[in-house]
Amino acid sequence: MTKLLKDGTVTNDPWIHVADGDAVPESGPVIVTLARWQAEHNSLAGRADGLGIRLESGQSPEVIKDDLAHFAVVALAFPKFADGRAYSHARMLKDRLGYTGEVRAVGDVLRDQYRAMHRCGFDALEISGDHPADKLEADWRSALGELRHAYQPSLRGPEPVLRQRHRAAAA
Repeated sequence: MTKLLKDGTVTNDPWIHVADGDAVPESGPVIVTLARWQAEHNSLAGRADGLGIRLESGQSPEVIKDDLAHFAVVALAFPKFADGRAYSHARMLKDRLGYTGEVRAVGDVLRDQYRAMHRCGFDALEISGDHPADKLEADWRSALGELRHAYQPSLRGPEPVLRQRHRAAAA
């Protein structure tokens, strides 16, 4: 069973992932693959109920940069926890490409990754397994507060230590 952790709260997920061989439902928000978007973009672009796209770890958001206005959700896949390309892709979407919609982590998402995902720009995480909602929410809050300092620049979270040092030295 998959739960959606959005902004630190477990919430109902109205979005349906549609595999390439499956029929796209007439109504309701759907998330399609890049291959499906490229093959059927004319018919999909006009959906009234919401459209999202799923990018696998080897698929850069650069491929859809001109189409981002069509997507309310960009789901970035983690095929295994050790594959971190989606972190860079989330940062690229929010920072360089100016995407303002929801960036969602899907796949092998672990509690240890929550803080890094938040800092890189993820808004929502699909969590698989049988975790109680209150535990997921507590884990989220705990993960965000575990470390007070950061070394890498990010979209959210504390100012990196090196910037703090430069600011202090200039004062």
